[in-house]
Amino acid sequence: MATEEIKVPRIKLGSQGFEVSAQGLGCMGMSAFYGPPKPEPDMINLIHYAIERGITHLDTAETYGPHTNEILVGKALKGIPREKAEIASKCGIKIVDGKREICGEPAYVRATLEASLKRLGIDCIDLYYLHRIDKTIPIEVTIGELKKLVEEGKVKYIGLSEASPSTIRRAHAVHPITAVQLEWSLWSRDVEAEVIPTCRELGIGIVSYSPLGRGFFSSGPKLLEHMEEGDFRKYMPRLQAENLEHNMKLFHRVNDLAAKKGCTPSQLALAWVHHQGNDVCPIPGTTKIENLKQNIGALSVNLTAEDMAELETIASADVKGDRYGAGIATWETADTPPLSTWKGI
Repeated sequence: MATEEIKVPRIKLGSQGFEVSAQGLGCMGMSAFYGPPKPEPDMINLIHYAIERGITHLDTAETYGPHTNEILVGKALKGIPREKAEIASKCGIKIVDGKREICGEPAYVRATLEASLKRLGIDCIDLYYLHRIDKTIPIEVTIGELKKLVEEGKVKYIGLSEASPSTIRRAHAVHPITAVQLEWSLWSRDVEAEVIPTCRELGIGIVSYSPLGRGFFSSGPKLLEHMEEGDFRKYMPRLQAENLEHNMKLFHRVNDLAAKKGCTPSQLALAWVHHQGNDVCPIPGTTKIENLKQNIGALSVNLTAEDMAELETIASADVKGDRYGAGIATWETADTPPLSTWKGI
């Protein structure tokens, strides 16, 4: 499917006026978690290509590397007018002695933001997320510090990632939350019962990460074959042998419908996310320009009511295996203590 002439639309995220490209670019895999870091010049070229084609919403985080992904994005931004890109980054996961710890302490949030600004080479981050929720600190305390950073002009808009409905409500009462980032795809739909309705009730934008199922809807059975050393997806429950064979039925059904539509399975899966509403911005990641072109092509895949109904039957099928392994924080474990219990740090 041709992509060169596709004009990437703009959408509003949240109710505060924040405008982004309707599809973003997840930058994590360029530097971390999906095998060794990719060649820096190639990744800078990829980011430039994305911005030139209208994919201007770039998503990174302090913990990607750690730090190296923000440095990469910062290098790519040099020479590009600041208004040409919407930069999203995150705090909330710090590395201590090689282990990940969730932290929502105000001093940590502020220090992390200041360091991220330096690495990115900018004076204000457009969208700053709390990456994971610290269950030991009332959410009001953490959001209170983020609110100060907005008032100081260092952050434009605040977001949450993997937050429960009650946490979203409590945070939004302190300062408007512009976006909630969550995993949403044809095989990750647990957010639809409560999290998505909460966001829509409050006028909060939705940013879908891993809309291609960590590459599952791009590569299907070949995904594991192409994984490099250090790729954490090798250990994801859904991709383990006992679950993968069952889950491949889902891929084959998507593949069959994609063939009828004249698109790739990944384009069909991504188009399904785009068709969830104009308050949804998926941020598929890639390290290859050819894949980026395919992702942009998903914007021109028109799904009829019949197509959506068929995809609904496909996506309603049981998926075997959890999204993450044991011990990884998700929205289901994201509630925090009441503010009345807070005695400070």
